[in-house]
Amino acid sequence: MRTIWLGLLLAATLTATGGHASAAETRAGQILDRFEHANQWCDHVLVAAHRAGGMQAGKTRYPENSLAAVEGSIAIGAEIVEVDIRRSKDGQFVVMHDSWLDRTTTCKGEVLQHTVAELKTCRLLIEGSGIATNETVSTLREMLLATRGRILINLDNKLEVGDLAGMISVARDLGMAEQVIVKENLWNPARIASVKAAMDKIGGGFQFMPILADDAVHDAGFAETVDRAFSMHAAELINWRAGAETLTETGGPLFSPRMRAAAVRGNWHIWADTYAIVNKPGGFLSGGRGDELAVQASLPRETYGFWVERGATIIQTDEPKAAIDWLTANGYRVPYVAPSERIEPAATASIN
Repeated sequence: MRTIWLGLLLAATLTATGGHASAAETRAGQILDRFEHANQWCDHVLVAAHRAGGMQAGKTRYPENSLAAVEGSIAIGAEIVEVDIRRSKDGQFVVMHDSWLDRTTTCKGEVLQHTVAELKTCRLLIEGSGIATNETVSTLREMLLATRGRILINLDNKLEVGDLAGMISVARDLGMAEQVIVKENLWNPARIASVKAAMDKIGGGFQFMPILADDAVHDAGFAETVDRAFSMHAAELINWRAGAETLTETGGPLFSPRMRAAAVRGNWHIWADTYAIVNKPGGFLSGGRGDELAVQASLPRETYGFWVERGATIIQTDEPKAAIDWLTANGYRVPYVAPSERIEPAATASIN
């Protein structure tokens, strides 16, 4: 149940600090403030657009990982775009999910066997229809420039941990490293140590988020260990084991009361995924409670509401508009304001 005191606490905090919106010069700055202060913004659920957010109402509107999809996600108010990073033949970072070009472009063959110049001749496809668009494969630099000052960008590294240094270097050259979220799977102490060494070598100034999946991590204690190592602002929790054969009733072992308590103590977000995986049942990452249930079955509360009730304050989705619409209608979104404006105290309690 949302309560009046949350709104009053938010307003009081804004007054004491001079107002977050007035301190943030860009939209990305305001989003970053909410990302870095999970407890302070606990009444707001951030939305991350999976593969830049090309889908709406079950239909693909833009090619995945495209600049057009980024623009669409920004227009509807998403806070984060997630994109996938690979290398070209001439060593540049490019935005592409698959290691092969066949599914998403008019070209064929491995990404790694094509130079950037060659990749620029490949037109991105609307998945499901095969329609070729005017969008071409983007370099990481082009994608970062499109998001600078506007939205946070989550880089899904399809390479090795050591390649993250080069990606952050590109972001630093553009003066926008703090807008970048990078993530790696963590599953045991040895993996924590190896990733920590890589992050320390890169240095600070960007956002690191661990991915914790319940096929290897079974309780909140491991998340607390990770937080001590990385001082994280968010943790991506994946529900693998429930599959999608039946709807999860609890959210799985990671979406537990102890995990929610750990997140509050550590002041970090619980990041839930509601998108489906190609060739897997709908909602595979979320125990059947994914975007297909929310959109095709018209049961958004059974997806977005379920995960929010289990502590999620970031939802990564293929349906960012549907998620934002439902979250807004049910009191889980705090409007962003212009630098000259102030957020007023809540006058009434939300129905949630």
